[in-house]
Amino acid sequence: MSKTGVGSAVAALVLAAGLTGCGSDDGDGKGGDTQARPSATPPARAVQDAYRRTVAADTAKIAVTSKVVAEGQAVTARGSGVAGLKDGTSRVTLTSRGATVEQRVVDGVVYQKPSGGKHASVPGGKTWAKIDLKRLAQRGSAGRSQVSDPAEPVRYLRNVGSEDVTRVGTQNLDGTRTTHYRVSVPLSALSSGNAAQEREPRGQLGKSTLPVDLWLDEQGRLRQESVRLTLHPLAHRTPGRENTAVTSTTVLRLSDYGTDARVSAPPARDTADVTGKVAGAGAADG
Repeated sequence: MSKTGVGSAVAALVLAAGLTGCGSDDGDGKGGDTQARPSATPPARAVQDAYRRTVAADTAKIAVTSKVVAEGQAVTARGSGVAGLKDGTSRVTLTSRGATVEQRVVDGVVYQKPSGGKHASVPGGKTWAKIDLKRLAQRGSAGRSQVSDPAEPVRYLRNVGSEDVTRVGTQNLDGTRTTHYRVSVPLSALSSGNAAQEREPRGQLGKSTLPVDLWLDEQGRLRQESVRLTLHPLAHRTPGRENTAVTSTTVLRLSDYGTDARVSAPPARDTADVTGKVAGAGAADG
């Protein structure tokens, strides 16, 4: 359970840190007035524009909370830090069950520094584990199942249809007026039409869509994103435990746009490259 909870939270932070690249392509002529309130914009259009507007803010502080519940046990992880929304750099500290992991993302490479007893998990007596996301992508989907391109999971919002978005209402978040939208994302959009990649998450979710809630400020920028999932183990993975559901709730918040978000990679002498190990674990799982 501990491994599941912390792993889910770390994945959430990788997603949060990789917000860059999530906006729509420049020059599409569909951006409209950059000051238009989301509430005055058709819901689907507001969601489609949200990431482009968010990335245009350049930098922000980020906070993530991830809670996983399974077999009556709950693990909560919290993280906070800063992100460069244009170049994808980030620095986040994650805490769960007394353990802390510092994570940096620089030039498409994830660096993680565990503390306490988890420090020994880094090979060669090094202090930082290095995961090269580009190399994982080159190894195919098996490797990507462990740590995916952080921008990949949220690119789908660029193309949501009007039937997939509902305007829920307005809400103040930390003194900021926001508009709340609920998005029903087809799993086929996440798998880029690859039926094989779609089959497993569809089986775990028991449905063909992924629910996502977004809160946008009056400039159309993302202020909060929430994803709540109930996953059911697959029979071929965990025989006899098909009815043991796992509930995962992840909330990402962005604030203080324009904050200093300079991040550098740790010294090479202090890092151990575990990309091959991560890719191998993904292949074994597959």
